[in-house]
Amino acid sequence: MQTTFSVEHIRKDFPILQRRVRNDRPLVYLDNAATTQKPVQVINAISDFYTNHNSNIHRAVYALAEEATEAFEEVRDKVARFIGIKDRQEIVFVRGTTEAINLVAYAWGRQNIASGDIIMTTEYEHHSNIVPWQLLAKERGARLEYIGMDDQGTLILDHLDRYLQTGRVKLVTVSHMSNVLGTITDVDTIIKKCKNAGVRVLIDGAQSVPHMKVNVQELGCDFFAFSAHKMLGPTGVGVLWAKKELLEAMAPFHGGGDMIREVHKYETTWNDLPYKFEAGTPNIADVIGFSAAIDYLEKIGMDFVRKHEIELTKYALEKLSSIKGLKIYGTPDLSRRGGVISFNFADIHPHDLATIIDEDGVAIRSGHHCAQVLMERLDVAATSRASFYIYNTKDEIDVLVSSLNRAARVFKL
Repeated sequence: MQTTFSVEHIRKDFPILQRRVRNDRPLVYLDNAATTQKPVQVINAISDFYTNHNSNIHRAVYALAEEATEAFEEVRDKVARFIGIKDRQEIVFVRGTTEAINLVAYAWGRQNIASGDIIMTTEYEHHSNIVPWQLLAKERGARLEYIGMDDQGTLILDHLDRYLQTGRVKLVTVSHMSNVLGTITDVDTIIKKCKNAGVRVLIDGAQSVPHMKVNVQELGCDFFAFSAHKMLGPTGVGVLWAKKELLEAMAPFHGGGDMIREVHKYETTWNDLPYKFEAGTPNIADVIGFSAAIDYLEKIGMDFVRKHEIELTKYALEKLSSIKGLKIYGTPDLSRRGGVISFNFADIHPHDLATIIDEDGVAIRSGHHCAQVLMERLDVAATSRASFYIYNTKDEIDVLVSSLNRAARVFKL
């Protein structure tokens, strides 16, 4: 682990940050909640696999196949250690957080959710933690209910208490950190309440694992999901962790090669965990690229990642708050907020605003951020969003602020 956090040193590892974009301006990439950029170490790991080790895994005994299989399975061990899990069999590779949640909805939900049961989520969830439960509730005759939030984006846990008292809640599924508000959910309290009521808990860690130290074993939830591409890794790779006894009881999500033990004309037996849920040829090269991303973050240290983002967020909130007509959403409490700031600027539509500041090389997100339930709660159609990571700087925030001030002049505010 580094003893100092040198952003200047880190930036040299990211080739794309050297790019110049619109009007030959330096790229200022502030859309990290959507996906992060990749260091050369990750890019090289993927290239090395295809150049020197490319083979399918779990299927052959020749040299390349053994090398590929060993490299792939080493990543499973590394992921388990990174999130504090002791049993590698509980780590299932999927395509991303969305597939992980759908896997639970399909393989666990259809076995455990019945007519009249209640599934609970929150008003600030990503669509991937709403839509699968809507589909399941409709199919099973269950109900999907919401934990509401106050005007600063903090969950009102009295809503959870009220539903838990009915005895009908079977699952509570919440994001660890909001992708729009940056709110860090009080999952410790939620999990404790649910445990006392005998209710299962799924945590969407897509926005938390990349940005702060997370120990899933200590959390005590039942399911946990996250994605590689939001933490310097490639797209198309994700992780589902679930308690072993749950995975053993769940039916397979996909059928095909590698998830089987034996296939006969009229019946099949399943492979051991976690392979029971990993049908077909996986995304081998990108899983190995994910390994390099974890190495990179561990070298820096997740405590430094969190500290840097708190400093950036504090600076950005101060600078943005000085702009007349700009409304920021979410809590001002930095201990309960990640490096995500969503805002609206007077009556400028977020898409128009993003287009204007793109002319200055600044990349932010505009739209509903796959969180239309939250947009309805905020009574807005869309917001602009700036989100930070380890390679962002205060100078880049100054460029954002300058560009917003230019937008104000363009729109004659």
